[in-house]
Amino acid sequence: MANDNGRAVLVLEDGTRFDGRSFGADGEQVGEVCFNSSMTGYQEIITDPSYAGQIVTMTAPQIGNVGVNPEDMESERPRIRGFVVKENARMFSNWRAVESLSAFLIRHGIPAIEGIDTRRLVNHLRENGAQRGVLSTRTFDTPALVAKARAWPGLTGMDLTPEVTCTAPHAWHDGPIAWKPHIWSADDAAASSPAAGKRVVALDFGIKRNILRGLVGVGCEVTVLPASATLDQILDLQPAGVFLSNGPGDPEAVHHAIGVIGQVLKQDLPLFGICLGHQMLCLALGAKTRKLKFGHRGGNHPVKNLRTGRVEVTSQNHGFVVEPDGLPSDLEVTHLSLFDGTVEGVRHRSAPVFSVQYHPEASPGPHDAHYLFRQFAELLA
Repeated sequence: MANDNGRAVLVLEDGTRFDGRSFGADGEQVGEVCFNSSMTGYQEIITDPSYAGQIVTMTAPQIGNVGVNPEDMESERPRIRGFVVKENARMFSNWRAVESLSAFLIRHGIPAIEGIDTRRLVNHLRENGAQRGVLSTRTFDTPALVAKARAWPGLTGMDLTPEVTCTAPHAWHDGPIAWKPHIWSADDAAASSPAAGKRVVALDFGIKRNILRGLVGVGCEVTVLPASATLDQILDLQPAGVFLSNGPGDPEAVHHAIGVIGQVLKQDLPLFGICLGHQMLCLALGAKTRKLKFGHRGGNHPVKNLRTGRVEVTSQNHGFVVEPDGLPSDLEVTHLSLFDGTVEGVRHRSAPVFSVQYHPEASPGPHDAHYLFRQFAELLA
């Protein structure tokens, strides 16, 4: 049910309150309040499964002016719990748009608030850390909402992969969208790739569609398996390599997947992990992870490639990070964040295994790191 233009409120667990207007669905949601600094790509952010359990704040002052379209969906529906913006654009203009952002959120039951001081909110989260919060169009009593926020357990220790993974194995055939700028611009790029015809099993912990397009774009034949897949189910497909996807929640809580990844590592198969997949790969090899104060979320994060010396501008979305202290000796750090020095990539010193914390598939974001898909393809040859 809609509550367009009605009253809405966002209350954090520390009692901080923001009053605004509803432009999404009528309702109440509790989640971790975070922020994303991307200037574009709100639809991809809203539908990214890695945002499950989170109320997302956009730092760009106006959101919604290009509407919503089917091509920019990163999963079948929105995954966020709530959406926070300074101003929702009531008129949208884009040749691909089929509906407004407001109509899209209402249709999918996602509450959203506009008209608040998002700069104040973001500064508060940067100073005090990501917080549990409640976005409501029904209840406006601050103590009651604070109690609801504090009663929610939070993302630490939470395995959210069952909420976002696929329900059954399936093949993925779609390559990069032809009209979008990307590294696979030649028609025969996939056919000429060293991975042409090589089967890759992608373990779905909340995988983005543009990652699957990227794998197809370098010639892989992709079969997607649920997060609950066993080693036998993976090996039955006789893959040339295994991909570990992004996803939401605390990596240390995904016990089954970490165990299976440890078993896959013994098979001498090429492995490539992104975001949650990177974290769980490192955990399977004996590393540790920790929660960041307010996470890395945006489309302009500089990362240094320690092997080449080049700086890549990257798309990021994570609240947890791999600890450098105690990193196993058989893992080499390959990428570092130039914002805070955290680990952004690793490679195994003797096995065909590597991973990155950021999102080389972008969507949204820059394409500096697309080369990582070809790097994986070369390991499959």
